[in-house]
Amino acid sequence: MKYNSHNKFKTSGTGGIHIMTKGRATTYKERIQIIKYCIENENNYAETAEKYKVSYQQVYSWINKYQTQGIEALQDGRGKRKKESEMSELEKLQAKNKLLEAENRRQQMEIEFLKKLEEIERGRF
Repeated sequence: MKYNSHNKFKTSGTGGIHIMTKGRATTYKERIQIIKYCIENENNYAETAEKYKVSYQQVYSWINKYQTQGIEALQDGRGKRKKESEMSELEKLQAKNKLLEAENRRQQMEIEFLKKLEEIERGRF
C-alpha cells in the first residue's frame, strides 16, 4: 500500500521555497541585524529566514518581541543569574523572599514528617 503514491507536494504559502524548520544559534547583534533586514523588506519572514539560515518561526518571534517589548527583548537571558551587585533593590528583595519561602516549605515538611513519625511510634496510624 502506498501512502501518498509517492507524489511530490509543493510547500504551501512559500512558492516552493525551502524554509528551515530548525534554527541555529545567533548572537544578540545578529538578531538585531536580522530584525532590521526583515523590517526593511516589508516583514518578509520567509526571505529573511532563508537569507540568514534561521527558521521562519524564529524570525517571526523576534519581530514580535521587538515590536511589543523593544530591542532589549532580543537578549538571550537563559540560565544567567545576575550577580548580587548587579541586582536592583527590588530584585534583591524578591530573591531573598524566594529563599525564605523555600526554607519555610522545607520546615513545614519537616514538621509534618515528625508528626507522622510520632503517630507511627504511638501505633495510631
